[in-house]
Amino acid sequence: MTDAGFSADDVDTGKPQSARMYDYFLGGKDNHPVDWEAAEQVISLFPAVRQMARVNRDFMHRASRLSAERGISQFLDIGTGIPTRPNLHQVVQAINPRARVVYADNDPIVLRHAEALLHSTPEGSTAYIQADVREPGKILAAARKQLDFEQPIALSLMALLHLVADEDDPHRIVGELLGSLTSGSYLTLSHATGDFDPETWERVVEVYRKGGTPAQVRSRAEFTSFFRGLELVAPGIELAARWHPEPGAQPSETDQIPLYVGVARTP
Repeated sequence: MTDAGFSADDVDTGKPQSARMYDYFLGGKDNHPVDWEAAEQVISLFPAVRQMARVNRDFMHRASRLSAERGISQFLDIGTGIPTRPNLHQVVQAINPRARVVYADNDPIVLRHAEALLHSTPEGSTAYIQADVREPGKILAAARKQLDFEQPIALSLMALLHLVADEDDPHRIVGELLGSLTSGSYLTLSHATGDFDPETWERVVEVYRKGGTPAQVRSRAEFTSFFRGLELVAPGIELAARWHPEPGAQPSETDQIPLYVGVARTP
């Protein structure tokens, strides 16, 4: 399932794109000189950004496994980015081979990868929506063709809301998405914060904004507000590397990566 209104030929290499910058941070090859330049500016300001991208991916794996182990068999991942193995569907389908996953993103380069990805998965198990998170109604309408909204769904917005400025009303977006989910669904979020070094993050945000991405980091209290009315899974709001670390994991510098995360259940 893809949106025919978009084409991989629409890829704009004249300005940096957040998905391609993220791919660059992860060591991927689906990026262009304009992305390298912007990404290197971020690295010069915050050298740990590469670690931050990996910590975010690792959190996604752990949070997705937790949802699947709790019996969730449907997943809606918005802002999926360029696929990096293991992808969410690979994580959850290793636990439940019948799990269904719908990805959504607004970057045409992600569409190109998604089309190839869908050919390698069992028919009907994985789908892709080409849409912006600022269009929650469009995402939900398309997702209903693949997912049963009468049953619980795990909704994830990984490292996405810090790319949605206040003027786009991220609380309305999250509220509209959650409002369509039944009781027992899950919300998983990760979000960069400037709590520990606000001056650096003001400069990082400016790099993204100059490239056309309306970035905005938020405080712990602001991040926590996205979970209002939900039942947070222990340990609640935490830095990413500290949330359900892998068994045997030792304390390291990644424990301080300024990325807040949380998983919550809808009552």
